[in-house]
Amino acid sequence: MGVTWRVWGRIGAAVVAGLLLFASFPPRTCWYLAPIGIAALTLVVRDAVRLRGGFGYGLLAGLAFFLPLLPWTGIYVGPIPWLALSAACAVYVGLFGLSARLVGALPGWPVWVALMWTLTEWGRSSFPFGGFPWGRVAFGQADGWFLPLAWLGGAPVVSFAVALTGTFLAAAVVAAWRSRERAGGRRILGIITLATVVAIIPVSGVILRTALPAPDDGDRSITVAAIQGSVPRLGLDFNAQRRAVLDNHIRRTEELARAVAAGTAAQPDVVIWPENSSDIDPLRNDDAYTEITAAARDIHAPILIGAVLVNDDRTTTNSVIVWDGDGPGERHDKKIIQPFGEYLPYRGFFRHFSSYADRAGYFVPGHGDGVVHTPPTGGSDVAIGVATCYEVAFDRAFEDSLRAGAQVLTVPTNNATFGDSDMTYQQLAMSRVRAVEHGRALVVAATTGVSAIVTADGVVRQQTPKFVPAALEAELPLRSDTTPATAMGPLPERVLCILAAAVALVAAIRRRTVRSAHRTDEGVSDDRAFH
Repeated sequence: MGVTWRVWGRIGAAVVAGLLLFASFPPRTCWYLAPIGIAALTLVVRDAVRLRGGFGYGLLAGLAFFLPLLPWTGIYVGPIPWLALSAACAVYVGLFGLSARLVGALPGWPVWVALMWTLTEWGRSSFPFGGFPWGRVAFGQADGWFLPLAWLGGAPVVSFAVALTGTFLAAAVVAAWRSRERAGGRRILGIITLATVVAIIPVSGVILRTALPAPDDGDRSITVAAIQGSVPRLGLDFNAQRRAVLDNHIRRTEELARAVAAGTAAQPDVVIWPENSSDIDPLRNDDAYTEITAAARDIHAPILIGAVLVNDDRTTTNSVIVWDGDGPGERHDKKIIQPFGEYLPYRGFFRHFSSYADRAGYFVPGHGDGVVHTPPTGGSDVAIGVATCYEVAFDRAFEDSLRAGAQVLTVPTNNATFGDSDMTYQQLAMSRVRAVEHGRALVVAATTGVSAIVTADGVVRQQTPKFVPAALEAELPLRSDTTPATAMGPLPERVLCILAAAVALVAAIRRRTVRSAHRTDEGVSDDRAFH
């Protein structure tokens, strides 16, 4: 009976750990729940009898985390894609549980267990089909003390710091429990030491905030406008309304142009429209070409339009095009496209599982460095780094842009296909992490909201409500300096993952050696008993 209750206690604690991780994500601002959730999960899996038990408890925590985090993925396509994606993501939390159980007996285990979290987050962000980074612990920290660590080493370092805080918190609980019958200064000293370590990690983020660039510091400034045109109705068939969607964005841009002419709004240097703001291919459709060109002339500024372009082979490209009064210029073709949405891998196989499979697009990935240049403003052009919607979740998207000289960043996004969900707030938090990571102001332009202006310290200066046509304007600095995270690129994550793999290998060899020695000792004992 005691063993049964202990197992059920671990199961309950694993579920609670996953729910705490979920609750740390936007639109809530309970970022501090993430290290507590990791601490709870660490305690559970270290108490597991076998490695497979660690995997099972981790899997349960993963399901409790991802099922409530990702329901927007199934709003218009039914529960199967949502359940399948959540289960696939939960497997990686299960692998964390297994690996944490493996290394949890090594000296210095809090560090090694935190490394296992980094390794499994990297795995989920990479495999399969290019990975799914949504739900990285770092993306729940936009309102918290850990955020400035993104400036130092990007999202992977933020996640590692959160995990390390959690594992040291778990170590403090273990130390307190084991020493509950002890007395004297050693017990008190041990607990104080662990508590100090737990506190130092997030506090270092608070201290690092002083190193972040001031919101208005830069080489020079430009005025940027973001247009949120909204759509007539939500759903997968938003592009059946594509003429209305394009007209909405033109109409809102022309309203801004009239306000500029009347002196009630600032003259923008560049206007940013959302992803899919023109699902009519303006390079093939004369009406769309003419209307967008007229809008650019009216606003007296180049417009970055999100357009779906039809290729000669009938595939499509999700593009952002710089469009001024003379017509189209440079463009960014989305490089990281969404599996099971923009394209369907193994289409013939997966169509057997959902009637919505054939509604997946035929998009193909683009190439390039993720930067577009607007025509000269104030004597020189402006290099704008673009990560379209899904791309912002991936470290490499803006890494390429910054290497190519991006001075300001933008995330044009279309969230009309995800209804009135938390998805837009989760994506905004990612954008805030990216702004700090690279030390750049960032503009989010969304079809239905939330659109936002984010400064280089991760603060949301302005944002729109959802489902309301709107225009945001702000004077933003252009920067050419480089943060440590930008300079190092993927190096911190690679170092952490290599170290994690090495520690896991050592732990596996040690475990095998101990088990072999134990079997040998048992064999010798049996042999002596026989004689």
